[in-house]
Amino acid sequence: MASKVLIVYYSWSGHTATLAKYLQQATDADLLALRVPEQTFSSDMYDTSGRAKHQVASGNLPHLTTVIPDLTGYETILVGGPVWSAAPSTPVLSFLKQVQGSRAVFRPFYTDAGTPGAYEQAFKQAAGQLQVKQGFGMAGDNVAQKKAKSLHG
Repeated sequence: MASKVLIVYYSWSGHTATLAKYLQQATDADLLALRVPEQTFSSDMYDTSGRAKHQVASGNLPHLTTVIPDLTGYETILVGGPVWSAAPSTPVLSFLKQVQGSRAVFRPFYTDAGTPGAYEQAFKQAAGQLQVKQGFGMAGDNVAQKKAKSLHG
């Protein structure tokens, strides 16, 4: 019997969503998009970055409007999101905080603008007691290029 996999992701610009859907097609995993209330972030990258930094500094992480399912049936959970200030996005941090106690193996995946920094180290720190294995990242422009190629043949 194959291990059951869940792909959980937050996507601000659409790059992480595209990558998550590619992973889902390749693995036949279940897919779950993390959502936050509409006014949580701006469409402006710099404003969103400021809001996220304030959320981290204050410890007031965004509320997830996504209902998180029971994770006990999953052996592996791939958790994706954009790199924000060399760390996971605050919706991903909210998710990791909410699922403490899960026995699944968590593997991060991330999209960045070419500066992932110490993302995986920050992910492991935010994961607390969760079991984290090595993940992977991809520059957002590369995701967009792969999407364009798949649409045009």
